[in-house]
Amino acid sequence: MTRQTILITGAAGGVGTLLRPRLAREDRTLRLLDIVPAVDPQPGEEVVTGSVTDLDTMVAACRGVDTIIHLGGQSREHTIDNVLELNVAGTYTTLEAARIAGVGTVMLASSNHAVGFSPREGIPEGGLPADTPARPDTLYGLSKVGIEAAGRLFADRYGLNVICVRIGSWFPTPPGVRGLATWLSPDDGARLVEACIAAEDPGYRLIWGISRNTRRWFSLAEGEAIGYDPQDDAESFADQLIEGAEPDFINDPELNRAGGTWCEVELGKPMM
Repeated sequence: MTRQTILITGAAGGVGTLLRPRLAREDRTLRLLDIVPAVDPQPGEEVVTGSVTDLDTMVAACRGVDTIIHLGGQSREHTIDNVLELNVAGTYTTLEAARIAGVGTVMLASSNHAVGFSPREGIPEGGLPADTPARPDTLYGLSKVGIEAAGRLFADRYGLNVICVRIGSWFPTPPGVRGLATWLSPDDGARLVEACIAAEDPGYRLIWGISRNTRRWFSLAEGEAIGYDPQDDAESFADQLIEGAEPDFINDPELNRAGGTWCEVELGKPMM
């Protein structure tokens, strides 16, 4: 049996911590890279301490790797220098290291904030398509557009397989009423990553990272095309999240725009 090696960048973060036990397999090595060591490494896990902006570190981390799950970078709104360095330059470095090391596929963590100003009103019945043109809501969202463009460059120029996942809300439970539309459950997050790992020569893809939510805004078709079959639905949390009347998803600015309240945050101000 051939052993698989998966590199997870940003492995010590919230999403990386959710993924680790769900991706563990007897025939798989999880290589965990972050600027701080991942906590409590398990059998089959290798810890690498370093930054996604350091090419030498990344090339070494990519040796023998089959797939990269690139989560590393700035996960909130911040200054332009910060998001460009950690997200855009960090993604470029990761892709360049993947090219040098001969990695087969790279999954890039993009975000709904790349299209945050897209309105809920008027979207197709199946949901906002995954290739919806960029309408970033913040500098962070702008950096995610840059990440997607970097992936497109490496796919077109070098033939690298790149799957950009526009993540909704990847948390243990939906974060508020908006999460009823945007939630990605931990188990479905792992199912999505497994679909990216298993995809054969996917080329360049844009897919949404959401669960099979009854109130979803975003299309599942593009993810289903590579084998993603989400099982969870944020609707199971609706009773505890909705108080009183049903929310107005069309006229409430927080609920109508893909990026929610991020469309109103002060640009470049770190979010604590």
